[in-house]
Amino acid sequence: MPFESSWQTEDHLLIEDTIKRFFAEEIVPNEPEWEKAGQVDESVWTTAGALGLLGGGIPEAFGGLGIDAGIDALICAEQGRVNALGWGFVVHTIVKNYIVMQGTPEQKAKWLPQLASGQAIPSIVMSEPGAGSDLKGIRTRAVRDGDDLVIDGSKIFISNGQTSNMLIVVARTGDTGSARDISLVVVEPEQADQVIRGRNLDKIGMKAQDTSELRFDGVRVPKENILGGVEGRGFGQLMQELPWERLMIAYWSLGAIEGALDLTIDYVNDRKAFGRHVMDFQNTRFVLARCKMKLELTRAYVDKCMVQYLAGELDAASASIAKLWATEAQGEVIDACLQLHGGYGYMSEYPISQFYANARVQRIYGGTSEIMLELISRSLV
Repeated sequence: MPFESSWQTEDHLLIEDTIKRFFAEEIVPNEPEWEKAGQVDESVWTTAGALGLLGGGIPEAFGGLGIDAGIDALICAEQGRVNALGWGFVVHTIVKNYIVMQGTPEQKAKWLPQLASGQAIPSIVMSEPGAGSDLKGIRTRAVRDGDDLVIDGSKIFISNGQTSNMLIVVARTGDTGSARDISLVVVEPEQADQVIRGRNLDKIGMKAQDTSELRFDGVRVPKENILGGVEGRGFGQLMQELPWERLMIAYWSLGAIEGALDLTIDYVNDRKAFGRHVMDFQNTRFVLARCKMKLELTRAYVDKCMVQYLAGELDAASASIAKLWATEAQGEVIDACLQLHGGYGYMSEYPISQFYANARVQRIYGGTSEIMLELISRSLV
């Protein structure tokens, strides 16, 4: 079942083989060692940059490919399909998109080449111990001191938290108590060593992805590092860019559904029970038929959303539907696939068990399923 998308152009098709080769040669073989280390080798970023895989949606003048960001959907889907999730690419596409869409010309010229080359390893620093989906509850502050901003506060659940050297920090720059206080402040590589890295968090799945606590204790950055150049626009910037994040998570889920289904079809065609291949049982075929149905329905909707995005028409409710449907379908399909593996499915040595462990967080980060339902419901009023 090859991954195909209606919106793909010739440019996307040409780079698809490079994407698959990169994962087969650079990611999948190294994932076991990265899981032991709790983080990926930082050199993978520059390898990806040299192949052009980090330049989707970035103009050629800034070191990019000059191809739209659809390439990022293909990368996310392939990463989900091979279930090697340590490399924090989804964070890269989120941060890159913030700068492409919200940065000043000077910020784009300075930061996008670093992202395209892989020299900058990004993170988006939102969640706090007391504020997750409720972004208005953010307490981290960035206070003006002469020509600098001084950042103080604590963050948690930060992907690429141990390795990142370009951080977009959600912080308060005002005292009105409203969303107008929120700004996005960029910590660049030359300032990143000021950030205090807490422990690398131990998770149920995604063991090779460094997810960390961070502390900002008087971290100084130039005032020009406010994304977009104007204080108080951060909340609006977040609302504008979150649909892209949710669409990329949906493509990650789509790839995982496809990978788990392919894996399971191979297994039931090989495994025997009561003298018959497991695939010969009607129940097996019906379960897999439902999984196939969910795969194709998911593909159809997220591709529709990508068409809308590329046309500048993707709205928050549609992106929320894509994220909600795809991540819920991922959980349902992988659970059904694990069941068809029987007892072996529960053994860590079988890949389906890792699909299962990695799937659960998809319904949490990027906005929980409950938050997605709330956002969808608001579009009905």
